[in-house]
Amino acid sequence: QLQLVESGGGLVQPGGSMKLSCGPSGFTLGHYAIGWFRQAPGKGREKVSCINTTGGNTYYAESVKDRFTISRDNGKNTVYLQMNSLKPEDTAVYYCAVVLFRLCVPDSNTSWGSGTQVTVSS
Repeated sequence: QLQLVESGGGLVQPGGSMKLSCGPSGFTLGHYAIGWFRQAPGKGREKVSCINTTGGNTYYAESVKDRFTISRDNGKNTVYLQMNSLKPEDTAVYYCAVVLFRLCVPDSNTSWGSGTQVTVSS
């Protein structure tokens, strides 16, 4: 079981910025590739971004490319998602998970956390 905890969400205006954090529970995050996913009410879970173990390679969904930046600080055991130029359609619960980097899909041993709510509204 690989459990992660998300934080940093909240209410932000369109065009604003927000930074999310992801930390592990009981393991060393630097050993794993990590991804961010999101789910809006009534919608399926959407792939957002993934990062490999060292941070040297990243993936972004077309909908967030050039607006979001994924990064990691393995010394702090944390992965981040910097979100800029936010749009109302970015509103969702955001989750992080251990992933298979090349496919940016959840690892079979991933245990989903509760996520953090991001609301983009005027």
